[in-house]
Amino acid sequence: MTANASATALPAQREYTHAERLRVVTGVITCILLVALDQSVVLPAIPQIAASLHGDAHLSWVVSAYLLTTTATTPIYGKLSDQIGRYKVMAPALLVFLAACVVCAMAQSVPMLALGRALQGLGGGALGAVGQAAVADVVPPRERGRYQAWFASAWGLSALAGPIVGGLVTQHLSWRWIFWGNLPLVVFALAMSARAMRGLPISGAKGRIDYAGSMLLMFSVAATVLALSEGGTDFPWASLPEAALWAAALAGFALFFAQQRATPAPLLPVPLLRRVGSVAALGGLTATSMFMAIFLLPLLLQWIYGESSAVAGMHLAPLLFGNTIGALTAGQITRRGFRLRPVLATGLLLGAAGFTLTVPSLHAANPLWPVACATLGGVGLGALMPTTLLAVQSLAQRNEMGSATGILLVVRSLGGTFGATLAGVAVTLAGHASLLGFRAGFAAAALFLLLGLAVVARLPEIDLRDRVTTGKPA
Repeated sequence: MTANASATALPAQREYTHAERLRVVTGVITCILLVALDQSVVLPAIPQIAASLHGDAHLSWVVSAYLLTTTATTPIYGKLSDQIGRYKVMAPALLVFLAACVVCAMAQSVPMLALGRALQGLGGGALGAVGQAAVADVVPPRERGRYQAWFASAWGLSALAGPIVGGLVTQHLSWRWIFWGNLPLVVFALAMSARAMRGLPISGAKGRIDYAGSMLLMFSVAATVLALSEGGTDFPWASLPEAALWAAALAGFALFFAQQRATPAPLLPVPLLRRVGSVAALGGLTATSMFMAIFLLPLLLQWIYGESSAVAGMHLAPLLFGNTIGALTAGQITRRGFRLRPVLATGLLLGAAGFTLTVPSLHAANPLWPVACATLGGVGLGALMPTTLLAVQSLAQRNEMGSATGILLVVRSLGGTFGATLAGVAVTLAGHASLLGFRAGFAAAALFLLLGLAVVARLPEIDLRDRVTTGKPA
C-alpha cells in the first residue's frame, strides 16, 4: 500500500535548475551549520558552565531551555513562512538569535544563561523549519537524497569541529567565547539566506497564526520539564510542589488539545497531523534517544574517566560524525528508489544495538569502548534524521510544506527536551560519580528506538514523488 498526500491531477511547479537549487541549498546549509554548531559546541563546556555558575543540579536546562522555545515557535515559523515568504521569517529570527548569543555570553547565573538559551531557541526555531521548507520548494522528494550529502557534510563539519573547538575554547579561554564566536556566523548566515530565499515564491495563502496554541504548548512542555528536573533535587518526588507541577502539565496539554479542536486555524492541523503524525512521532523518539546520548557521553568522559573538556570534545566527535555517515548513506539509498520503511527499520535497529552495547562497555577501563558503541548508535540515528524528513514532506502538499516540516521539527524538539531532561535526572539521582545513572540513560536511549520499530511496522509505504507539486490536498 502506498501513502501519498498528492492528488493525481495536481499541477506541477516549474522545474528549477541545478544552479538554482544549489543556491538555495547552500544558503540553507549556513543556517543548519549555525544550529548544529550551537548544539554541539556547548556540550563539552557543560561541566565548566555548571561549576562557574554554581548550577550542578540544573545542568539539563542548558540544553532544555533552547529546545523548549524551539518547540513552541517552530510550527509558527513554518506556517508563517508558507504565508508571507521564507526570507521574511528567516531574517528576523536570525537577528533574535544574534541578540541571544550576547545574553548567553554575558550570563552571570544559570537562570540568566537559561534565558539566553531560550532566546536562542526563539530564533533557532526558524532555521530548521524554514530552511528545510525552502529546499522542499525547489527540490522534488526523490532528488532530495542527492542534496542530503550537502546537509550531512554541514552536520559532519559541526560534529568534528564543534565539540573539539568547544572543548579547546573552554579549557584555554572560557565557555563564554563559545557564544561570542557565534556572532560572525550569524551575520554570514543572514547574508547567505538573503541570497538564497528572497526569490522564492510564497507557497500558501495568508491566514491566522495560532499564537494561543503555541503558548499553551510551551506552557505544557515547560511544566513537564520543570517537574522532571526539579523532582528529587529541589522538591521530593512525593511532595505538593511536585504534584502541582505535574497537574499543571496535564491541565496544559488538555487545554491545548481542546483549543486545537476548537480554533479555526490550529497550530497542528488535524488533517495534516493524521497524515504525518506517525512519522513525526518516530522523529520524536529518535530525538529523545539522540539527546540522551549526546548529553550523557561528555559527562561520562569527564566525570567517570577524568578527561579534560578538550579531550572529551574530541571523543564526542565520533558519535556526532556517525550521524553524518548514517545520513549520507540513507540519502543515497532513498535517492536510488529504495523504500523508506526498510531504511527506517535498519536505522532503528543499528541505533538500539549501539546504545545497548554501550551499557556493558561503561565498565571498560578504556573510554574508547563506550565511545565506539555510542558511535554505532549515532550511525543509526543519522539514517533516521533525513529519512523521517523525506517521509513527512512527501505526505504534504507544497502549500503545507512549512507546516508539515514544522510538525516534525516540533515533535523532534519535544523529544530532545525530554531526552536531555531525563538524562539530567538520571545522572543527578544516581550521583556524578556513579555509573548507575549513565547505564540507565543509555538503556533508555536504546528502548526509545525499539519503540520506534512498533511505529514503523504500522506505517504504509511512502512514495517519493519525482516532481515538486503544488495545489491543495485532496
